[in-house]
Amino acid sequence: MTLQTNNVALITGASGGIGKQFAYLHAAKGGDLVLVARSKQSLETLKLELENQYKVSVTVIAQDLAKPDAAKTLFEHTESLGIQVDVLINNAGFGGHGKFHERDLAAEQAMMQLNMVTLTELSHFYLQGMVARNRGKVLNVSSTASMLPGPLQAVYYASKAYVTSFSQALAEEVSDTNVTVTVLCPGTVNTGFVEAGNLQGVDAWKNAASAESVAKCGYQAMEKGQLLVINEASLHFMLNWIIPLLPRKLVLKLSRQAMEKTA
Repeated sequence: MTLQTNNVALITGASGGIGKQFAYLHAAKGGDLVLVARSKQSLETLKLELENQYKVSVTVIAQDLAKPDAAKTLFEHTESLGIQVDVLINNAGFGGHGKFHERDLAAEQAMMQLNMVTLTELSHFYLQGMVARNRGKVLNVSSTASMLPGPLQAVYYASKAYVTSFSQALAEEVSDTNVTVTVLCPGTVNTGFVEAGNLQGVDAWKNAASAESVAKCGYQAMEKGQLLVINEASLHFMLNWIIPLLPRKLVLKLSRQAMEKTA
């Protein structure tokens, strides 16, 4: 198979969770895919499934995007393959639990690299082509965590605040083109994020949304060129109409309580 023009989506963190669901959604619409994650085996399994079920072409790139210069390496790889990326979905990211001064600094640095630096660099590389062609879509996966400070997840919350701010600024910068930038800010989601981030026992994940429902919400918002979307109406109301009215110290206490472990 050869990759189609005008409908190729590159998805990071595509081996599971929300990223995998994005892949299903795009393939179901007949779009070709470039799937990026660390696990080559998981990506190859997904590739076979998507190509057999949807008759699309899938390119697999196994790469650790938490490494410096990962974005440049990935971009140069797709360029060498002659792949034109029309949809960029920056989904890869991870968190971590605990007091900042007690956590491993290398883990925090890798988190910042993946959640912010790699996302920024990939946006830079692929946006240039989109703007030159005057078409394209970028979807950055952030979090409702981006809308308030996060004691016990200080770096994660701060990194997502960057993603939300950065994405909205980009959207305005390209508003005179046919390129759109959308930021998805979900609440808790039932994925491997809990285990990877040592968040077992945090009550906030007891009623987490499914990865499928969150991906659908974000993908549809991207298709419409929406600026920012939150997957739950109750969260949207609370974050926009309640939290801003509360004293800052109270917000910090409530935010910390939400991340405290009960088991």
